[in-house]
Amino acid sequence: MPDYSREAAASGHVAGIDEVGRGAWAGPVFAAAAILSARAAATPELAGLDDSKTISKTTREQYFDALTRAHDRGDAWLALGRAEPAEIDALNILGATMLAMQRAVTALPVTPDSVLVDGNRVPDMPCPAEAIVKGDGLVLSIAAASIYAKVSRDRLMADLARDCPGYGWERNVGYGTREHQDALARLGATVHHRKSFAPIKKFAPETATSR
Repeated sequence: MPDYSREAAASGHVAGIDEVGRGAWAGPVFAAAAILSARAAATPELAGLDDSKTISKTTREQYFDALTRAHDRGDAWLALGRAEPAEIDALNILGATMLAMQRAVTALPVTPDSVLVDGNRVPDMPCPAEAIVKGDGLVLSIAAASIYAKVSRDRLMADLARDCPGYGWERNVGYGTREHQDALARLGATVHHRKSFAPIKKFAPETATSR
């Protein structure tokens, strides 16, 4: 279960960073940066906050709302960064993920004194940064970032599903489900698909639509 011990032991503002959407076939990759004050960490409505992958959609939405309220009160600082499919194709998914993380930190209203990143790599940052494998299950601010990124991206993919019906993005959020595969064979690729990904290459660019 994530806790606040690393943040409490550090001096200054500590930002947790996590990403979502690396393995999806469509849509941008998202990263979130979260700085939690000690008061936010002790808020009862954030009790039990955990890695977004381990909790239900309903619970993620509840924590997302609680984090947003903490942000509005000034008890937390939250920001998003994203890299678009064209950037993913140009840079590769790792490079695009690092770019999204950098953008999330840049978008924070305060500059962190240090950064804790989920995973085993860190992008170039304006402050000391540490990679923590499975950090979203260990560090509270990283878990908060994982929820903020996941809910934000899921909502975007639901919006894109209305513009590009048939691919099931409101359910699969761009990942390679059978429904998504069948739609690609039937409808072709869209501008939101990652053309450099092997499963998409046979549908693009010739069949890519302007949707």
